[in-house]
Amino acid sequence: MNDSFKLDQQLCFEVYKASSNFAKMYARILEPFNLTFSQYLVLVVLWEEDHLFMKDIGERLGLGTGTLNPIINRMIENNYLTKQQSTTDKRAFVISLTELAKINHTPIERGIVDKLTSFNFADVNPIIIMNNLKKLNAFFGEMDL
Repeated sequence: MNDSFKLDQQLCFEVYKASSNFAKMYARILEPFNLTFSQYLVLVVLWEEDHLFMKDIGERLGLGTGTLNPIINRMIENNYLTKQQSTTDKRAFVISLTELAKINHTPIERGIVDKLTSFNFADVNPIIIMNNLKKLNAFFGEMDL
């Protein structure tokens, strides 16, 4: 068997493992806030720009309505978001941050930064990894997958 087809030589497997490990790390950080990793990503979008249409949040995260709807509904139940029908389009909904989401912004970010800085990534340059992943994702975005 060709060595390049072994599991430990698969780029996709290393990306998968890294993604899984990031999700686990974030889950531990977010647990005291009663948030999941997916819910955190919704918050990040809304911390950048509040009062967005649900479809715009989905586009930014690459999530369909069927996936995003239960995430947002749970966040509404937990008092992180509000959902109001658009005044211009009765089929669209505007999603907004609550005071709880705004108050928890800094403690959540602090928890993430503290955890990331506690690791000693001596031989890992996160900026290079981020740039390479952005290039990879841009390449996939141009492909007809």
